[in-house]
Order: sequence, then structure tokens, then C-alpha cells
Amino acid sequence: MVTIGIKRREEAVVLPELTAKHIGSGTVPVLATPMMIALMEKTCRLSVKPFLDEGLETVGTHVNVSHDSATPEGMKVWCESEVIEVDRRKITFKVIVYDADGIVGQGTHERFIIDEKRFGEKMDAKQKR
Repeated sequence: MVTIGIKRREEAVVLPELTAKHIGSGTVPVLATPMMIALMEKTCRLSVKPFLDEGLETVGTHVNVSHDSATPEGMKVWCESEVIEVDRRKITFKVIVYDADGIVGQGTHERFIIDEKRFGEKMDAKQKR
């Protein structure tokens, strides 16, 4: 059961493929905002996975974050997440990404609990339309 207070920390090094220059969201070799958000989503997903029944997973549905500080290529970043609200299948997380100089980005992220089999069937049906 997913409950308020579940926390997790995930780390990454800003490799060339995580930079704004590489993915095309900017021209400088710093952590790209979409890659920061991906780290946030991964951290949140992994935090609650052990508390879900078999066959259940979560999908991201909403991100409300700021990217407050640039992190250069080669530097380590880490994300800390905490479940702050659970409303049936909707889980809201507080997320903060840091580097050695402090906060890189912060905000909230929402995920919904889904049945993987049913979700897959819906996607198959959508693809056939």
C-alpha cells in the first residue's frame, strides 16, 4: 500500500547524452530540463514500486517543476522524492534535484496507479484505430 511519507533518492552523472546541447533543447552542455524531469519521474516510480501489488505500475500524469540552476556535464546530480498525497490511484510527490552547489530543480509530480495488463490492452486497441 502506498502511503504518505515514502521517500527515495536516485543519482545520475550529467553525461553528454543528458545535456541540452545533445537532445536539442538548448545549445549548452548542461543538464537538460527534460532529463532532470526524467530523473524525477524515475525516482518517484521506483519509490512506490515495492508497495504495489503484482501487475500494477504507475504512470506519470503531471509535472509542475522549476529548473533553478544549471549543472554542467560531468557533475553528479541526485533527486529526492517524497509521497505527499495519496488519493485513491493518484499519488502526488514532492521532488527536489540537487548538485554539489545546491538545488537544481524542484516541484511536484503526479502519478497514477495502473493495471499493466489493462493499460496494455487499451494501448493495443488505440494503435489499431
